[in-house]
Amino acid sequence: MAIRARLTAPREVREQWPWHEVKSLSLAASTIFVGDRRMEAENFLAPGFAIRHAIHSKSVGWRLLADVAKTWQPSRLKGIQVSQDAGTPFLAATQVFDFQPQPRKWLALARTDNHAQRFVQSGTILLTCSGSVGRATLADQSLANTLISHDLLRIEAINSAQRGWLYAYLRAPTVRAMMTSAQYGHMIKHLEVGHLDNLPFIEPPADAYEHFEALVLKIIGSRDEALGLTNRALALYGSAIGEPPELGNGTGGFTSQASAMFGGQRRLEGHFHNPVARSAEKAIENSGRPTQSLVELVEDVFIPGRFKHVYGPDGFPYLDSAQILEVAPDVEKFVLSLENEKKAGYLVESGTLLLPCSGQLHGIIGSVVLADHWHENKVLTNHILRIVPKVKRRIRIGYLQAVLAHPSLGRPRVLRGAYGSSVPELSVDDIKDMAIPRLTEAEEARIGDGMERAAKLFSEANELEEQISGEADSIVRSFLRTN
Repeated sequence: MAIRARLTAPREVREQWPWHEVKSLSLAASTIFVGDRRMEAENFLAPGFAIRHAIHSKSVGWRLLADVAKTWQPSRLKGIQVSQDAGTPFLAATQVFDFQPQPRKWLALARTDNHAQRFVQSGTILLTCSGSVGRATLADQSLANTLISHDLLRIEAINSAQRGWLYAYLRAPTVRAMMTSAQYGHMIKHLEVGHLDNLPFIEPPADAYEHFEALVLKIIGSRDEALGLTNRALALYGSAIGEPPELGNGTGGFTSQASAMFGGQRRLEGHFHNPVARSAEKAIENSGRPTQSLVELVEDVFIPGRFKHVYGPDGFPYLDSAQILEVAPDVEKFVLSLENEKKAGYLVESGTLLLPCSGQLHGIIGSVVLADHWHENKVLTNHILRIVPKVKRRIRIGYLQAVLAHPSLGRPRVLRGAYGSSVPELSVDDIKDMAIPRLTEAEEARIGDGMERAAKLFSEANELEEQISGEADSIVRSFLRTN
């Protein structure tokens, strides 16, 4: 008898029970029918439930989060989407975790109910309450004058001096486990204000409040300064070249000459000929500045090959293409399956430019990140293109980042070469062939200084986020060990 071809090796036939083991736990009925009266078994089997139960068993040293913080959520958003020039920018829940969020929607402010509640003040703690729940971040200047999704809980310390410890506490892995053990929903998980109000809040040592508040202020200050430096550097580059005319987002209809379509690369995709990218190319040509191809200025441009992902707790931290653009991303995967020289192709050194090279054109593809110390000793996905500078540099890597990342003179040119239907991709050859305008040494130095300093501050802020979550977790675990 013919055997049907399989994509994987056939499974071993089990003839004796058990074919699997049931994860189970015995609980007193009083535990189930008090408080939230939760009936989902998974909540009681979650590690966070055991942590919460251990804290509740102690008579002193903790109180409810509602006693120290006000947690609230705006009403469900009802708004009318309008064009960019007529609306107020809006960010979805996941976008607030980006270092420099790029709005994709603009809403009519006058037709947005309770719009005043949807703006956030710098320093406000935001926490995801839908999907991947319990992830906390701090609002900074990148969210100013922007409508923020109702899918983020707002948490404000009643005593402002406790804000630093409150944020560090919510970032601690043990506390996040308690939050996820309180979530509900089958396909999409949710947290409510009441779940946070009932979260046990541990009192730290007396000197911890001042320590954590100082670290939180430093995190916000570093990010605000990095954002300001980035914006000023990009503005300097725009002034040096000359900003192209505003042509929208390039999604409207346009015409192109047949000679442009069938000459050179003979690209037939409409996006390759979009007027926004052509306008950026024209602006560089008309600037009178000399140009060099990118490949002449750097050591290497490459995308590493694919590898079999095997994860385990003892491996190298793994970052995907979205995480390199986020502030303090959750690093939850650790790669075991890379060895020696193969591993070297996935690790990056400080000073390498990173470009996500796969994804939707309105998303992360074509963004540019300058790697710093925080990115080192981490495995980066093969969906990130690497640009490695020369040892004896021929161009400031920060200046090159500004050239590629500029919103009207850079990114449209990077995305112009994207190919593919469902998931567009960037090719190494297109990036290598990009014309890089050369300014005076002093101009490139000013732009490069700003971008490189911003990358360093961004990296330091991420390291501080890891520090405070680790220190907070140690305090929680120490409390759990006390009698």
